[in-house]
Amino acid sequence: MLTTDPFDRDLGGDTLREECGVFGIWGADTAAAMVALGLHALQHRGQEAAGITSWDGRQFHTHRAMGHVAGNFDRDEVIRGLPGRVAVGHVRYSTTGETALRNVQPLFAELSSGGFAVSHNGNISNAMKLRRELVRRGSIFQSTSDTETIIHLVATSSYRTLLDRFIDALKRVEGAYSLVCLTPEGMIACRDPLGIRPLVMGRVGDSYIFASETVALDVVGATFLREVDPGELVILSEQGLRSIRPFAPVRPRPCIFEHVYFSRPDSIAGGTSVYSVRKAIGAELARENPVEADLVVPVPDSGTPAAIGYAQASGIPFELGIIRSHYVGRTFIQPGDQVRHLGVKLKHNANRPLIDGQRVVLIDDSIVRGTTSVKILQMLRDAGAAEVHLRIASPPTRHSCFYGVDTPERAKLLAAQMTVAEMANYIGADSLAFVSVDGLYRALGAEHGRDEMQPQHCDACFTGDYPTHLTDQEEVAPADQLSMLDERVVV
Repeated sequence: MLTTDPFDRDLGGDTLREECGVFGIWGADTAAAMVALGLHALQHRGQEAAGITSWDGRQFHTHRAMGHVAGNFDRDEVIRGLPGRVAVGHVRYSTTGETALRNVQPLFAELSSGGFAVSHNGNISNAMKLRRELVRRGSIFQSTSDTETIIHLVATSSYRTLLDRFIDALKRVEGAYSLVCLTPEGMIACRDPLGIRPLVMGRVGDSYIFASETVALDVVGATFLREVDPGELVILSEQGLRSIRPFAPVRPRPCIFEHVYFSRPDSIAGGTSVYSVRKAIGAELARENPVEADLVVPVPDSGTPAAIGYAQASGIPFELGIIRSHYVGRTFIQPGDQVRHLGVKLKHNANRPLIDGQRVVLIDDSIVRGTTSVKILQMLRDAGAAEVHLRIASPPTRHSCFYGVDTPERAKLLAAQMTVAEMANYIGADSLAFVSVDGLYRALGAEHGRDEMQPQHCDACFTGDYPTHLTDQEEVAPADQLSMLDERVVV
C-alpha cells in the first residue's frame, strides 16, 4: 500500500485537509478502470481510503479499502471484480470520528427500488439532527458518516419514484454536497443549491464523466463540457441525459479555498485556471505587503504558484530555498522525541548555500495551528537566514469549516487566538502578513473585492459568514461541542 502523498500536503498536521473526491462514469467498457485512473488524479483530495462500485446491468459490485488508490486498485483481479459499463468512485479524508472500512465510500444500500450507491463530497450540517429523527423512526445506521443520512432519507421518503424520493431527501438536508449516485435506473450527479463543493462534467467518446476536478477528466482523456450547476441534478439513463433544477434559485457561493489550496493547480475551477489565480494571489500579496528582501521562497508545493506571483510583482528573485523529498510516506515511524522533533526535515530541508545570510520572503498558503510554520521558520534560521518575512496567500483562518473541510475547533486556530503581531512573535518571523479578503477576491477577478451584501464565495473560514444554517452546531451547548465533533465524520 502506497502512503506517500503525491502533493506532499502533510507538513505535520498543520494544513487544512481536503474534502474528498468523487468520480463517476456512464457508458464505458472499462468503467472501473477509468474510475481508478480518475481517482488517482483526485488522490490529493483524500488519502485515507478509496472505493469503487460498478453496475453490470444485473447487480452491483464494490471494492473498498483503506489507503491510497495505488496498491488497492492497480491489480487486474480487483478491476475484473468490478464489471459493467457504469461505475462510481470516491477518495476519502475524514476529519474527526471513526476511521474504519464501514465509513469508506461509495456507501451502498438495497432499497425497495433496488441498489443505491452514493459518493459524497461535502458535509451535511444537520446530519445529527436528522439521524436522531431517523433512528427514532426505526432506521438502523451501518456507519458514522453523515452521507448515510441521505440514504435513509431516500429509503423512508413517501414519494413514489426513486428520483422524487431523492429530491425529497435533498430538500431536507443542509450544508454542502456534491453527489454521484448509481442506481439500476441510472446515474445521478448533483450539487447543493449554493454550489459550495465542486463537480464538473466531461465526455470521452460516448461516455459521460462526473468528477470533483477537471484534472481527473484530463487524466482519462475526457473533454471538459461544463460544471454541474449549483442546485442542478444531471440524470443519465438508457433514455439519455437530462437535467432538472428542483430547488429555488439562490446566489451560488462556491468554496473560495478551492482556489487557494484544495484543487490541483492544473485544474480549472469556476472557469478560471487555479494556477493563474494562485499566481495572482501572490501578486496581490506583494502589492499589499511589500518588504525589502533578497529572495522569495515557497513552502513547497502549495506555496509555489503564489511565490512566483509575489516574485514577479515585487521584482525579488524567486528561488527554491526549501527542497522537499518525494519519497516520505505518512506512516513513517518516528521513535523517540528527538526524531519526532526532526520530522519536518524528513519532507523539507533548507537549501543552506542559498539561504545563508539572505533576507527571505517565505510564502505559504495558510496558517492553521501554526506548528509547522514554527518548524519551517526555525529551519531557515538554522540555515543562516538573516531575516525571514512570512507572507500568507490567504486571509487569516479564524473560523472552523462545517462544509466538508478538516479545520480544528476554533480554539485551536492560531488566528482566532492571536493578533497578527502575536502570531509573528509565536512563529518567529521578522514580519508576518496575510493577503486581505478583498485582495483574494481581486485575484479571482472581482475588481471591487468582496460583495459584502451578496458574497460571491463561501469564505466562512476567513469571515465567519456561514451561508447556511448550522443546525447541529446551534443545537449543541458549548460544553458539548467537543463530544459532538468527535462523532462527526466529514467526507
